[in-house]
Amino acid sequence: MMGLGRLLAATACVAQLASALAPAFAPLSVRNLRLSSESDLALEPEGDFTIQESTDPTLLYPARTIKVPVDHFHNDTKYEPHTNDTFDLRYWFDATYYKKGGPVIVLAAGETSGVGRLQFLQKGIVYQLAKATGGVGVILEHRYYGKSLPTSDFSTKNLRFLTTDQALADTVYFAKNVKFAGLEHLDLTAPNTPYIAYGGSYAGAFVAFLRKLYPDVYWGAISSSGVTEAIYDYWQYYEAARIYGPKDCVTATQKLTHVVDNIILNKANARYVQKLKDTFGLGNLTHTDDFANTISFGIAGLQSTNWDPALNDTSYGEYCNNVSSNALLYPETARLEKDVQELLTVGGYGKEVKTLTNQFLNYIGYVNVTSVQSCDGDQNACFTSYDSEFYKKDDLKQTWRLWLYQVCDQWGFLQTGSGVPHNQLPLISRAIDLNYTSIACREAFNINKPSDVESINKYGGFGISYPRLAIIDGEKDPWRAATPHAIGLKDRKSTISEPFILIKDGVHHWDENGLFPNETAPNFPPKPVEETQRAIKNFVQAWLQDFKKSGHGHGHGSTKP
Repeated sequence: MMGLGRLLAATACVAQLASALAPAFAPLSVRNLRLSSESDLALEPEGDFTIQESTDPTLLYPARTIKVPVDHFHNDTKYEPHTNDTFDLRYWFDATYYKKGGPVIVLAAGETSGVGRLQFLQKGIVYQLAKATGGVGVILEHRYYGKSLPTSDFSTKNLRFLTTDQALADTVYFAKNVKFAGLEHLDLTAPNTPYIAYGGSYAGAFVAFLRKLYPDVYWGAISSSGVTEAIYDYWQYYEAARIYGPKDCVTATQKLTHVVDNIILNKANARYVQKLKDTFGLGNLTHTDDFANTISFGIAGLQSTNWDPALNDTSYGEYCNNVSSNALLYPETARLEKDVQELLTVGGYGKEVKTLTNQFLNYIGYVNVTSVQSCDGDQNACFTSYDSEFYKKDDLKQTWRLWLYQVCDQWGFLQTGSGVPHNQLPLISRAIDLNYTSIACREAFNINKPSDVESINKYGGFGISYPRLAIIDGEKDPWRAATPHAIGLKDRKSTISEPFILIKDGVHHWDENGLFPNETAPNFPPKPVEETQRAIKNFVQAWLQDFKKSGHGHGHGSTKP
């Protein structure tokens, strides 16, 4: 999913957006939903998109389209009223390394514009596989995202066709019908040509389902950080940070969050709620759950870390360095020392005032720099998730509605503090509960019930398995808890047919991105990433040998009469 924080200089806001634009819904303020749409639209270039390599001539990847049905399932009442309309599904391809008999490597773009995935045609997993196999590399956009628009607006009625099933059917239609410009004389359609799908995050689950549901069309699939188990209350999102994060950071975050909750959730301490907000510089924020949400984003940045400094978001480390420091990092907060000590005492940590005072002041300073200072006006306008008028907007510029609709309709993944077991201290406030995280579901789409996760989990969930389906995950990924590598599940033997790889120290689909040859160095990429990418090339090549032996490839890549 994933992926993603491009909007705000403030690192916490970046982490907030990254978290929500990946396969999840951390409750975004209305302002940041608006900003996410502006960011999506800014991705779209005028005309063809060009990527400049540092050493080679410019490679052009002009956008192509293929007409696909808006509605593939006329026997399913979910999509009534049905339509016979078609729309232009966008894709890009690179045939630089194609050799007769080679495969088509399709990267499912997932819940964003396909433009954001074009880098993988030039370096990263699609480039690596196309070069290793003599294949055509493809980026295939997901319906409703980017410019693959089936409907004239994003009204709830018109979003009924935004389901994983319909998008899977698009991906199948593509493989059966595509004609690549310049290669029209070749039959590169499935099943005569082996199609291998790759996806990361939501798209990782997507390609896993694709392989299982349409095995005669897609010969193999690689599911990286694939969230194959849809979970409505996904409190486990923060478990990776709790288990693998710096212990002093985790402990400080748990204790300070506990202080906050002991004040805002304990009616006996109601008179201190305003003082708590004032101390954080958020005294004009009306809703207490909005306040709890606004101060929560630092710990969410783990997902956006990457082995490549060019893609790495440093906000997670910066937050941890701040909140765990015993030194006062923000001198301007020294004036709040007595207030903080009083709040610590009221919040149940009077015996740890000496240790926690500077950590609390640093927390306040961090929130001030990364969130409070980004708001020039009304704090409610900046930080609230309550705005019925905004949620009514449904024109094509409201791209925030898309993944959010999928979350509310089918996938869930609401990130709460309230779901954390009561014998464990959460890393975000328990005030961030299902009622709060589902505000947009109710207001934007009139969805007043839990997401239909069974419509997703019927395809295998944690236990999904199929020949030539690779499951690859990151050891420290916040999404690991929704994958077949979730802690507590039985380990599987990794085979060529069903690779099962956990990237040591890896986070979110770390195998997807790569480097130009002149950028590599000893231990860069890190050994676990390099070994995983080599394993992917090896097992895909073995899969392709199986294709040739099976007789499926008779005539594939041949010239049509």
